[in-house]
Amino acid sequence: MIELDGNEEEESVSAGNLMESRTSHLDDELSERLEEAFHKTTFSIHLHDVAKIASEYNPIDLAYAACRLPPHARAVLYENLPDWDAKVTFMINTDSATRWAVFRHLEDEKVKRLIEKMPADEAVWVLDDLPDRRYRRVLDLMDQKKSCQIRELQKHGRNTSGRLMTNEFFAFPMETTIAEAASFIRENPGIDMTRRVFVVDHRGELKGFVPARNLIVNQVHLPLRNVMRQVEHQVTTEATREEVVDLVERYKIPALPVVDKDNLLVGVITYEDVVETIEDIADETIAAMAGTAENVSEYDPVIKRFLARAPWLLVTLFAGIISAAIMSYYQEIEAELLGMIFFFIPLINGMSGNVGIQCSTVLVRSMAIGVLSVGKKGTAILKELSIGSLTGIIFGCLCGSIIYLLSYYGIGQFKGHAIQLGVTVGAGILGASMTATTLGVFSPFFFAKVGVDPALAAGPSVTAFNDIMSMVMFFVISGIINTIFFL
Repeated sequence: MIELDGNEEEESVSAGNLMESRTSHLDDELSERLEEAFHKTTFSIHLHDVAKIASEYNPIDLAYAACRLPPHARAVLYENLPDWDAKVTFMINTDSATRWAVFRHLEDEKVKRLIEKMPADEAVWVLDDLPDRRYRRVLDLMDQKKSCQIRELQKHGRNTSGRLMTNEFFAFPMETTIAEAASFIRENPGIDMTRRVFVVDHRGELKGFVPARNLIVNQVHLPLRNVMRQVEHQVTTEATREEVVDLVERYKIPALPVVDKDNLLVGVITYEDVVETIEDIADETIAAMAGTAENVSEYDPVIKRFLARAPWLLVTLFAGIISAAIMSYYQEIEAELLGMIFFFIPLINGMSGNVGIQCSTVLVRSMAIGVLSVGKKGTAILKELSIGSLTGIIFGCLCGSIIYLLSYYGIGQFKGHAIQLGVTVGAGILGASMTATTLGVFSPFFFAKVGVDPALAAGPSVTAFNDIMSMVMFFVISGIINTIFFL
Protein backbone atom coordinates (compact mmCIF):
# COMPACT_ATOMS: atom_id res chain seq x y z
CA MET A 1 0.00 0.00 0.00
CA ILE A 2 1.13 3.57 -0.66
CA GLU A 3 1.11 5.85 2.37
CA LEU A 4 1.88 9.55 2.37
CA ASP A 5 2.93 11.40 5.47
CA GLY A 6 1.41 14.76 6.36
CA ASN A 7 4.19 16.80 4.75
CA GLU A 8 3.93 14.94 1.45
CA GLU A 9 0.17 15.39 1.35
CA GLU A 10 0.51 19.09 2.13
CA GLU A 11 3.10 19.55 -0.60
CA SER A 12 0.90 17.70 -3.08
CA VAL A 13 -2.10 19.89 -2.30
CA SER A 14 -0.08 23.12 -2.33
CA ALA A 15 1.41 22.21 -5.69
CA GLY A 16 -2.11 21.77 -7.04
CA ASN A 17 -1.14 18.76 -9.15
CA LEU A 18 -4.34 16.73 -9.43
CA MET A 19 -2.49 13.82 -11.05
CA GLU A 20 -0.27 13.40 -7.99
CA SER A 21 -3.00 12.85 -5.42
CA ARG A 22 -2.99 10.00 -2.94
CA THR A 23 -5.80 8.15 -4.71
CA SER A 24 -4.10 8.47 -8.10
CA HIS A 25 -0.95 6.86 -6.70
CA LEU A 26 -3.08 4.08 -5.26
CA ASP A 27 -4.88 3.55 -8.58
CA ASP A 28 -1.58 3.32 -10.45
CA GLU A 29 -0.10 0.85 -7.98
CA LEU A 30 -3.20 -1.33 -8.02
CA SER A 31 -3.39 -1.28 -11.81
CA GLU A 32 0.23 -2.39 -12.10
CA ARG A 33 -0.36 -5.31 -9.74
CA LEU A 34 -3.47 -6.38 -11.62
CA GLU A 35 -1.70 -6.17 -14.97
CA GLU A 36 1.01 -8.46 -13.62
CA ALA A 37 -1.66 -10.94 -12.52
CA PHE A 38 -3.38 -10.80 -15.92
CA HIS A 39 -0.59 -11.41 -18.45
CA LYS A 40 -1.40 -9.49 -21.61
CA THR A 41 0.84 -11.55 -23.89
CA THR A 42 -0.36 -15.02 -22.97
CA PHE A 43 -3.67 -14.13 -21.30
CA SER A 44 -2.75 -16.61 -18.60
CA ILE A 45 -4.12 -15.70 -15.18
CA HIS A 46 -2.47 -16.13 -11.82
CA LEU A 47 -5.68 -16.68 -9.87
CA HIS A 48 -3.79 -16.88 -6.61
CA ASP A 49 -2.35 -13.40 -7.18
CA VAL A 50 -5.75 -12.01 -8.21
CA ALA A 51 -7.39 -13.43 -5.09
CA LYS A 52 -4.63 -11.99 -2.93
CA ILE A 53 -5.04 -8.53 -4.49
CA ALA A 54 -8.82 -8.72 -4.11
CA SER A 55 -8.49 -9.49 -0.40
CA GLU A 56 -5.84 -6.84 0.32
CA TYR A 57 -7.50 -3.82 -1.27
CA ASN A 58 -10.72 -1.97 -0.58
CA PRO A 59 -13.44 -3.04 -3.05
CA ILE A 60 -14.04 0.61 -3.91
CA ASP A 61 -10.41 0.95 -5.07
CA LEU A 62 -10.76 -2.31 -6.98
CA ALA A 63 -13.92 -0.95 -8.63
CA TYR A 64 -11.96 2.01 -10.01
CA ALA A 65 -8.98 -0.10 -11.05
CA ALA A 66 -11.23 -2.59 -12.87
CA CYS A 67 -12.09 0.11 -15.42
CA ARG A 68 -8.56 -0.22 -16.84
CA LEU A 69 -8.72 -4.00 -17.31
CA PRO A 70 -9.88 -5.95 -20.39
CA PRO A 71 -13.57 -7.00 -20.13
CA HIS A 72 -12.83 -10.69 -19.40
CA ALA A 73 -10.44 -9.74 -16.59
CA ARG A 74 -13.06 -7.59 -14.85
CA ALA A 75 -15.33 -10.59 -14.40
CA VAL A 76 -12.44 -12.67 -13.03
CA LEU A 77 -11.59 -9.92 -10.52
CA TYR A 78 -15.21 -9.80 -9.39
CA GLU A 79 -15.37 -13.56 -8.87
CA ASN A 80 -12.27 -13.44 -6.66
CA LEU A 81 -13.64 -10.84 -4.26
CA PRO A 82 -13.71 -12.33 -0.74
CA ASP A 83 -17.44 -12.09 0.11
CA TRP A 84 -20.83 -10.81 -0.99
CA ASP A 85 -20.44 -7.50 0.82
CA ALA A 86 -17.28 -6.80 -1.15
CA LYS A 87 -19.02 -7.77 -4.39
CA VAL A 88 -21.95 -5.45 -3.64
CA THR A 89 -19.61 -2.54 -2.89
CA PHE A 90 -17.59 -3.29 -6.04
CA MET A 91 -20.64 -3.30 -8.34
CA ILE A 92 -22.11 -0.13 -6.84
CA ASN A 93 -18.91 1.86 -7.29
CA THR A 94 -17.65 0.64 -10.66
CA ASP A 95 -18.66 1.93 -14.10
CA SER A 96 -21.33 0.68 -16.51
CA ALA A 97 -18.88 -1.10 -18.80
CA THR A 98 -17.53 -3.16 -15.90
CA ARG A 99 -21.02 -4.05 -14.67
CA TRP A 100 -21.96 -5.15 -18.18
CA ALA A 101 -18.82 -7.30 -18.43
CA VAL A 102 -19.53 -8.93 -15.05
CA PHE A 103 -23.22 -9.53 -15.73
CA ARG A 104 -22.35 -11.36 -18.95
CA HIS A 105 -20.60 -14.05 -16.89
CA LEU A 106 -23.19 -14.32 -14.11
CA GLU A 107 -26.26 -16.53 -14.01
CA ASP A 108 -29.61 -14.91 -13.27
CA GLU A 109 -29.68 -16.51 -9.82
CA LYS A 110 -26.34 -14.93 -8.86
CA VAL A 111 -27.44 -11.54 -10.20
CA LYS A 112 -30.62 -11.84 -8.17
CA ARG A 113 -28.67 -12.65 -5.01
CA LEU A 114 -26.34 -9.71 -5.62
CA ILE A 115 -29.19 -7.24 -6.16
CA GLU A 116 -31.09 -8.44 -3.08
CA LYS A 117 -28.15 -7.44 -0.90
CA MET A 118 -28.11 -3.88 -2.26
CA PRO A 119 -30.18 -0.92 -1.05
CA ALA A 120 -33.11 -0.46 -3.41
CA ASP A 121 -31.97 2.94 -4.67
CA GLU A 122 -28.52 1.59 -5.58
CA ALA A 123 -30.01 -1.55 -7.13
CA VAL A 124 -32.03 0.54 -9.58
CA TRP A 125 -28.90 2.17 -11.01
CA VAL A 126 -27.00 -1.12 -11.18
CA LEU A 127 -29.88 -2.87 -12.95
CA ASP A 128 -29.90 -0.18 -15.64
CA ASP A 129 -26.91 -2.00 -17.12
CA LEU A 130 -28.95 -5.15 -17.77
CA PRO A 131 -30.93 -5.72 -20.97
CA ASP A 132 -34.67 -5.20 -20.46
CA ARG A 133 -35.63 -8.86 -20.81
CA ARG A 134 -33.01 -10.03 -18.36
CA TYR A 135 -33.91 -7.16 -16.04
CA ARG A 136 -37.48 -8.45 -15.86
CA ARG A 137 -36.31 -12.05 -15.33
CA VAL A 138 -34.11 -11.05 -12.40
CA LEU A 139 -36.91 -9.06 -10.78
CA ASP A 140 -39.27 -12.03 -11.11
CA LEU A 141 -36.76 -14.20 -9.24
CA MET A 142 -36.36 -11.74 -6.39
CA ASP A 143 -38.19 -11.41 -3.10
CA GLN A 144 -41.52 -9.72 -3.80
CA LYS A 145 -41.00 -6.89 -1.31
CA LYS A 146 -37.59 -5.98 -2.72
CA SER A 147 -38.83 -6.31 -6.27
CA CYS A 148 -41.73 -3.92 -5.56
CA GLN A 149 -39.37 -1.37 -4.04
CA ILE A 150 -37.15 -1.42 -7.13
CA ARG A 151 -40.10 -1.24 -9.53
CA GLU A 152 -41.53 1.71 -7.61
CA LEU A 153 -38.27 3.65 -7.93
CA GLN A 154 -37.95 2.66 -11.59
CA LYS A 155 -41.23 4.44 -12.40
CA HIS A 156 -39.72 7.87 -11.82
CA GLY A 157 -37.75 9.86 -14.38
CA ARG A 158 -34.02 9.26 -14.45
CA ASN A 159 -33.05 12.77 -13.32
CA THR A 160 -35.82 13.34 -10.78
CA SER A 161 -35.84 13.19 -6.99
CA GLY A 162 -38.02 10.07 -7.18
CA ARG A 163 -35.11 8.25 -8.82
CA LEU A 164 -32.50 9.64 -6.42
CA MET A 165 -34.38 8.77 -3.24
CA THR A 166 -34.32 5.59 -1.23
CA ASN A 167 -37.62 4.12 -0.10
CA GLU A 168 -35.94 2.35 2.81
CA PHE A 169 -35.93 4.77 5.74
CA PHE A 170 -37.14 5.15 9.31
CA ALA A 171 -40.48 6.91 9.89
CA PHE A 172 -42.70 6.53 12.96
CA PRO A 173 -46.10 7.77 14.14
CA MET A 174 -46.01 10.78 16.46
CA GLU A 175 -47.09 8.72 19.48
CA THR A 176 -44.14 6.33 19.18
CA THR A 177 -41.74 6.62 22.10
CA ILE A 178 -37.98 6.99 21.75
CA ALA A 179 -37.53 3.53 23.26
CA GLU A 180 -39.89 1.95 20.70
CA ALA A 181 -38.20 3.75 17.80
CA ALA A 182 -34.73 2.72 19.02
CA SER A 183 -35.84 -0.89 19.38
CA PHE A 184 -37.22 -0.95 15.82
CA ILE A 185 -34.01 0.60 14.44
CA ARG A 186 -31.92 -2.07 16.19
CA GLU A 187 -34.08 -4.84 14.74
CA ASN A 188 -33.62 -3.56 11.17
CA PRO A 189 -29.87 -3.23 10.55
CA GLY A 190 -30.38 -3.56 6.79
CA ILE A 191 -31.88 -0.07 6.60
CA ASP A 192 -29.23 2.65 6.62
CA MET A 193 -29.56 4.98 9.57
CA THR A 194 -29.59 8.61 8.42
CA ARG A 195 -29.05 11.53 10.75
CA ARG A 196 -32.80 12.09 10.78
CA VAL A 197 -35.76 9.94 11.82
CA PHE A 198 -39.03 11.16 10.32
CA VAL A 199 -42.38 11.53 12.06
CA VAL A 200 -45.71 10.96 10.28
CA ASP A 201 -49.40 10.88 11.20
CA HIS A 202 -51.72 7.90 10.86
CA ARG A 203 -52.06 8.60 7.09
CA GLY A 204 -48.33 8.72 6.50
CA GLU A 205 -48.30 12.49 6.03
CA LEU A 206 -44.98 14.09 6.94
CA LYS A 207 -45.18 16.04 10.20
CA GLY A 208 -41.58 16.51 11.31
CA PHE A 209 -38.24 14.90 11.96
CA VAL A 210 -36.10 13.92 14.93
CA PRO A 211 -32.30 14.43 14.73
CA ALA A 212 -30.47 11.22 15.59
CA ARG A 213 -28.84 12.98 18.54
CA ASN A 214 -32.25 13.62 20.13
CA LEU A 215 -32.84 9.88 20.34
CA ILE A 216 -29.78 9.64 22.60
CA VAL A 217 -29.96 12.70 24.85
CA ASN A 218 -33.70 12.57 25.72
CA GLN A 219 -35.62 10.29 28.07
CA VAL A 220 -36.63 7.03 26.40
CA HIS A 221 -40.28 7.28 27.52
CA LEU A 222 -40.88 10.55 25.63
CA PRO A 223 -43.02 10.35 22.47
CA LEU A 224 -41.43 11.53 19.26
CA ARG A 225 -43.92 14.41 18.97
CA ASN A 226 -42.24 16.00 22.01
CA VAL A 227 -38.73 16.02 20.52
CA MET A 228 -39.43 16.42 16.80
CA ARG A 229 -38.65 19.50 14.74
CA GLN A 230 -40.51 21.09 11.88
CA VAL A 231 -39.55 20.11 8.33
CA GLU A 232 -38.56 23.28 6.51
CA HIS A 233 -37.54 21.79 3.20
CA GLN A 234 -38.95 18.91 1.21
CA VAL A 235 -39.38 17.99 -2.47
CA THR A 236 -41.90 16.08 -4.54
CA THR A 237 -41.06 12.96 -6.53
CA GLU A 238 -41.01 14.97 -9.77
CA ALA A 239 -38.53 17.61 -8.59
CA THR A 240 -35.41 17.80 -10.75
CA ARG A 241 -32.02 16.74 -9.48
CA GLU A 242 -30.85 20.36 -9.87
CA GLU A 243 -33.55 21.47 -7.40
CA VAL A 244 -32.42 18.77 -4.96
CA VAL A 245 -28.76 19.78 -5.23
CA ASP A 246 -29.64 23.44 -4.74
CA LEU A 247 -31.63 22.76 -1.55
CA VAL A 248 -29.17 20.35 0.02
CA GLU A 249 -26.13 22.44 -0.84
CA ARG A 250 -27.62 25.69 0.45
CA TYR A 251 -29.15 24.41 3.69
CA LYS A 252 -26.77 21.49 4.33
CA ILE A 253 -29.63 19.01 4.72
CA PRO A 254 -28.33 15.53 5.70
CA ALA A 255 -31.55 13.76 4.67
CA LEU A 256 -34.09 15.45 2.39
CA PRO A 257 -37.65 14.05 2.59
CA VAL A 258 -39.52 13.28 -0.63
CA VAL A 259 -43.33 13.46 -0.63
CA ASP A 260 -46.08 12.75 -3.14
CA LYS A 261 -48.85 15.14 -4.16
CA ASP A 262 -50.74 14.37 -0.92
CA ASN A 263 -47.70 15.20 1.24
CA LEU A 264 -47.27 11.51 2.12
CA LEU A 265 -43.65 10.59 2.82
CA VAL A 266 -42.42 8.19 0.11
CA GLY A 267 -38.63 8.47 0.27
CA VAL A 268 -35.50 10.15 1.54
CA ILE A 269 -32.51 11.57 -0.35
CA THR A 270 -29.29 11.32 1.61
CA TYR A 271 -26.32 13.68 1.46
CA GLU A 272 -24.22 10.93 -0.13
CA ASP A 273 -26.74 10.60 -2.98
CA VAL A 274 -26.52 14.33 -3.60
CA VAL A 275 -22.71 14.25 -3.74
CA GLU A 276 -22.89 11.55 -6.44
CA THR A 277 -25.47 13.62 -8.32
CA ILE A 278 -23.20 16.68 -8.23
CA GLU A 279 -20.41 14.57 -9.75
CA ASP A 280 -22.76 13.35 -12.51
CA ILE A 281 -23.92 16.89 -13.30
CA ALA A 282 -20.32 18.10 -13.38
CA ASP A 283 -19.30 15.29 -15.77
CA GLU A 284 -22.21 16.05 -18.10
CA THR A 285 -21.53 19.80 -18.01
CA ILE A 286 -17.84 19.32 -18.80
CA ALA A 287 -18.71 16.96 -21.65
CA ALA A 288 -21.25 19.43 -23.08
CA MET A 289 -18.81 22.35 -22.87
CA ALA A 290 -16.12 20.25 -24.53
CA GLY A 291 -18.50 19.23 -27.28
CA THR A 292 -18.67 15.48 -26.72
CA ALA A 293 -21.31 12.96 -25.74
CA GLU A 294 -18.79 10.66 -24.06
CA ASN A 295 -18.53 10.07 -20.35
CA VAL A 296 -15.46 11.77 -18.96
CA SER A 297 -13.23 8.74 -18.63
CA GLU A 298 -9.87 7.75 -20.07
CA TYR A 299 -10.59 4.03 -19.99
CA ASP A 300 -13.02 3.70 -22.91
CA PRO A 301 -11.81 2.31 -26.27
CA VAL A 302 -10.39 4.85 -28.70
CA ILE A 303 -12.99 4.18 -31.41
CA LYS A 304 -15.85 4.64 -28.95
CA ARG A 305 -14.48 7.97 -27.74
CA PHE A 306 -13.91 9.10 -31.34
CA LEU A 307 -17.51 8.34 -32.32
CA ALA A 308 -18.75 10.31 -29.32
CA ARG A 309 -16.77 13.36 -30.39
CA ALA A 310 -17.10 13.18 -34.19
CA PRO A 311 -20.69 14.54 -34.57
CA TRP A 312 -19.78 17.72 -32.70
CA LEU A 313 -16.63 18.21 -34.73
CA LEU A 314 -18.64 18.02 -37.97
CA VAL A 315 -20.17 21.34 -36.95
CA THR A 316 -16.71 22.87 -36.77
CA LEU A 317 -15.81 21.32 -40.12
CA PHE A 318 -18.81 22.81 -41.94
CA ALA A 319 -18.32 26.14 -40.16
CA GLY A 320 -14.76 26.22 -41.45
CA ILE A 321 -15.99 25.59 -45.01
CA ILE A 322 -18.49 28.44 -44.64
CA SER A 323 -15.75 30.71 -43.30
CA ALA A 324 -13.53 29.86 -46.27
CA ALA A 325 -16.40 30.64 -48.66
CA ILE A 326 -16.96 34.02 -47.01
CA MET A 327 -13.26 34.85 -47.19
CA SER A 328 -13.09 33.94 -50.88
CA TYR A 329 -16.17 36.07 -51.59
CA TYR A 330 -14.68 39.16 -49.95
CA GLN A 331 -11.32 38.53 -51.60
CA GLU A 332 -12.97 38.56 -55.01
CA ILE A 333 -14.88 41.79 -54.59
CA GLU A 334 -12.31 43.68 -52.51
CA ALA A 335 -9.05 42.08 -53.52
CA GLU A 336 -7.08 45.29 -53.77
CA LEU A 337 -8.40 46.97 -50.63
CA LEU A 338 -8.71 44.09 -48.22
CA GLY A 339 -5.87 41.84 -49.23
CA MET A 340 -3.67 42.84 -46.32
CA ILE A 341 -6.28 42.32 -43.60
CA PHE A 342 -6.44 38.58 -44.30
CA PHE A 343 -3.30 38.33 -42.19
CA PHE A 344 -5.44 39.27 -39.20
CA ILE A 345 -8.22 36.67 -39.56
CA PRO A 346 -6.61 34.25 -37.01
CA LEU A 347 -6.19 37.15 -34.58
CA ILE A 348 -9.84 38.18 -34.92
CA ASN A 349 -11.11 34.61 -34.54
CA GLY A 350 -8.87 33.95 -31.54
CA MET A 351 -9.81 37.15 -29.69
CA SER A 352 -13.54 36.92 -30.40
CA GLY A 353 -13.61 33.22 -29.57
CA ASN A 354 -11.98 33.71 -26.19
CA VAL A 355 -14.20 36.69 -25.35
CA GLY A 356 -17.33 34.72 -26.21
CA ILE A 357 -16.23 31.61 -24.29
CA GLN A 358 -15.40 33.69 -21.21
CA CYS A 359 -18.87 35.27 -21.21
CA SER A 360 -20.81 32.06 -21.76
CA THR A 361 -18.70 30.03 -19.29
CA VAL A 362 -19.16 32.57 -16.50
CA LEU A 363 -22.93 32.63 -17.05
CA VAL A 364 -23.21 28.83 -17.31
CA ARG A 365 -21.27 28.48 -14.06
CA SER A 366 -23.57 30.98 -12.34
CA MET A 367 -26.61 29.06 -13.59
CA ALA A 368 -25.16 25.72 -12.48
CA ILE A 369 -24.40 26.78 -8.90
CA GLY A 370 -27.68 28.68 -8.53
CA VAL A 371 -26.36 32.22 -8.01
CA LEU A 372 -27.99 33.60 -11.18
CA SER A 373 -31.73 34.04 -10.61
CA VAL A 374 -34.38 35.32 -13.03
CA GLY A 375 -34.42 38.66 -11.27
CA LYS A 376 -30.67 39.10 -11.74
CA LYS A 377 -30.64 38.10 -15.41
CA GLY A 378 -30.82 41.66 -16.72
CA THR A 379 -28.01 42.84 -14.46
CA ALA A 380 -25.81 39.89 -15.47
CA ILE A 381 -26.41 40.57 -19.19
CA LEU A 382 -25.60 44.26 -18.79
CA LYS A 383 -22.39 43.53 -16.88
CA GLU A 384 -21.14 41.01 -19.43
CA LEU A 385 -21.95 43.32 -22.35
CA SER A 386 -20.08 46.11 -20.57
CA ILE A 387 -17.06 43.87 -20.01
CA GLY A 388 -17.14 42.79 -23.66
CA SER A 389 -17.30 46.41 -24.82
CA LEU A 390 -14.43 47.42 -22.54
CA THR A 391 -12.39 44.45 -23.76
CA GLY A 392 -13.01 45.34 -27.40
CA ILE A 393 -12.12 49.02 -26.87
CA ILE A 394 -8.93 48.42 -24.91
CA PHE A 395 -7.56 45.57 -27.01
CA GLY A 396 -8.77 47.18 -30.23
CA CYS A 397 -6.87 50.39 -29.42
CA LEU A 398 -3.82 48.42 -28.31
CA CYS A 399 -3.72 46.22 -31.40
CA GLY A 400 -4.53 49.13 -33.75
CA SER A 401 -1.67 51.15 -32.27
CA ILE A 402 0.79 48.27 -32.67
CA ILE A 403 -0.29 47.71 -36.28
CA TYR A 404 -0.01 51.43 -36.99
CA LEU A 405 3.57 51.52 -35.66
CA LEU A 406 4.55 48.40 -37.60
CA SER A 407 3.11 49.86 -40.79
CA TYR A 408 4.53 53.34 -40.19
CA TYR A 409 8.06 52.02 -39.74
CA GLY A 410 7.68 49.48 -42.54
CA ILE A 411 8.32 46.44 -40.40
CA GLY A 412 7.51 43.11 -42.04
CA GLN A 413 4.74 43.10 -44.64
CA PHE A 414 2.84 46.00 -43.06
CA LYS A 415 4.14 48.80 -45.29
CA GLY A 416 2.03 51.79 -46.22
CA HIS A 417 -1.51 52.88 -45.28
CA ALA A 418 -0.50 52.98 -41.59
CA ILE A 419 -3.51 54.89 -40.24
CA GLN A 420 -5.96 53.06 -42.48
CA LEU A 421 -4.65 49.62 -41.50
CA GLY A 422 -4.42 50.42 -37.77
CA VAL A 423 -7.98 51.79 -37.64
CA THR A 424 -9.30 48.86 -39.65
CA VAL A 425 -7.78 46.20 -37.40
CA GLY A 426 -8.63 48.08 -34.18
CA ALA A 427 -12.26 48.66 -35.19
CA GLY A 428 -12.48 45.08 -36.44
CA ILE A 429 -11.41 43.72 -33.05
CA LEU A 430 -13.96 45.95 -31.33
CA GLY A 431 -16.77 44.81 -33.63
CA ALA A 432 -15.79 41.14 -33.44
CA SER A 433 -15.54 41.31 -29.64
CA MET A 434 -18.99 42.88 -29.37
CA THR A 435 -20.44 40.23 -31.69
CA ALA A 436 -18.84 37.43 -29.66
CA THR A 437 -19.97 38.99 -26.38
CA THR A 438 -23.55 39.26 -27.58
CA LEU A 439 -23.57 35.65 -28.72
CA GLY A 440 -21.81 34.45 -25.56
CA VAL A 441 -24.23 36.32 -23.30
CA PHE A 442 -27.54 35.44 -24.91
CA SER A 443 -26.87 31.85 -26.05
CA PRO A 444 -26.92 30.33 -22.50
CA PHE A 445 -30.30 31.93 -21.80
CA PHE A 446 -31.60 30.78 -25.20
CA PHE A 447 -30.53 27.19 -24.57
CA ALA A 448 -32.04 27.26 -21.08
CA LYS A 449 -35.30 28.64 -22.52
CA VAL A 450 -35.68 25.82 -25.06
CA GLY A 451 -34.81 23.17 -22.46
CA VAL A 452 -31.26 22.37 -23.62
CA ASP A 453 -28.26 22.22 -21.30
CA PRO A 454 -26.80 25.78 -21.27
CA ALA A 455 -23.31 24.26 -21.18
CA LEU A 456 -23.74 23.74 -24.92
CA ALA A 457 -23.33 27.52 -25.21
CA ALA A 458 -19.59 27.02 -24.79
CA GLY A 459 -19.45 24.00 -27.12
CA PRO A 460 -18.11 23.70 -30.66
CA SER A 461 -21.43 24.59 -32.33
CA VAL A 462 -21.67 28.03 -30.75
CA THR A 463 -17.91 28.59 -30.99
CA ALA A 464 -18.00 27.85 -34.72
CA PHE A 465 -21.01 30.12 -35.23
CA ASN A 466 -19.19 32.81 -33.27
CA ASP A 467 -16.17 32.54 -35.59
CA ILE A 468 -18.37 33.02 -38.65
CA MET A 469 -20.27 36.00 -37.24
CA SER A 470 -17.13 37.70 -35.92
CA MET A 471 -15.34 37.29 -39.23
CA VAL A 472 -18.30 38.68 -41.17
CA MET A 473 -18.43 41.66 -38.79
CA PHE A 474 -14.69 42.22 -39.31
CA PHE A 475 -15.08 42.23 -43.09
CA VAL A 476 -18.10 44.55 -42.95
CA ILE A 477 -16.25 47.03 -40.71
CA SER A 478 -13.15 46.77 -42.88
CA GLY A 479 -15.17 47.49 -46.00
CA ILE A 480 -16.86 50.51 -44.43
CA ILE A 481 -13.59 51.99 -43.16
CA ASN A 482 -11.79 51.44 -46.44
CA THR A 483 -14.67 53.05 -48.31
CA ILE A 484 -14.46 56.09 -46.03
CA PHE A 485 -10.71 56.42 -46.57
CA PHE A 486 -11.10 56.28 -50.35
CA LEU A 487 -13.90 58.85 -50.52
